[in-house]
Amino acid sequence: MSSQESPRQKRAKEVLGSALAAEMSVKDALTRASQGTGATPVEASRALYSLLEEKKATLTDPSPPSSTFEYLGRSYSAWFWTAMAYLAVTVASIYLIPQYPPFVYVRYVFGAIAILYFPGFTLIEALYPKKEDLDSLERLALSIGLSLALVPLVGLLLNYTPWGIRLDPIVVSLSILGVGLALVAAVRKESYIRLTARAG
Repeated sequence: MSSQESPRQKRAKEVLGSALAAEMSVKDALTRASQGTGATPVEASRALYSLLEEKKATLTDPSPPSSTFEYLGRSYSAWFWTAMAYLAVTVASIYLIPQYPPFVYVRYVFGAIAILYFPGFTLIEALYPKKEDLDSLERLALSIGLSLALVPLVGLLLNYTPWGIRLDPIVVSLSILGVGLALVAAVRKESYIRLTARAG
């Protein structure tokens, strides 16, 4: 990527590096880089992205969330609310959508993802709260693998309960497992954000 950088973009990287080292806001740093070097906003943004990729700069939240509830109310937690919305749609597809073709196929799709991906996804988010710990492909592969391990364990445990392995107990237990792991992940992510902001 560095071979494709324009001279203005290289100069913008230098200006951005010093501006971010002085704990300037991203908006102000990009403005300074654009005005000071003649770089376009796009070039300045690319220079910032390049600095972040090369780990020559880091971004921290000046006012990190102070609790998990505050974390859940910010844009950080978009993944959490997306997962909860998906779970709600899945449960709705099981109980509210008519169970004959073509509607039943919606249930199959949502149910398959809920079993083959969702439990592992929430566990991976809890185990690896930092985005840079794993790339997207690793997260996907581990989510599927861990789901294939978790769901049979839930079924085995249900087999020894009075409810047995039926639709309602499976839906309830997998939903509780998914929500519980997602909440653990939210707590861990909020702690990481707070610690990073303190360290910075």
